[in-house]
Amino acid sequence: MKLDCFNSFIVTLQNWQHEITNYFLRRETSGFVEGLNNKIKVIKRRCYGIYDIGRLFQHIWLGVEGRRLFGYA
Repeated sequence: MKLDCFNSFIVTLQNWQHEITNYFLRRETSGFVEGLNNKIKVIKRRCYGIYDIGRLFQHIWLGVEGRRLFGYA
């Protein structure tokens, strides 16, 4: 009997082995980057209709740094 149901899992595990072991050895994740990307996406949605790229970057900067800047972090 040949068991093929785990083939895709094994290929994925082999492809990402270094990243997976980094988490268990050093507790390194991409959580910070994923959170920052999500925050920027939310700000972009809130700024729908702003055509000035400078204003968009102002909103992004305030969204990322504003809480710390005004003492709410």
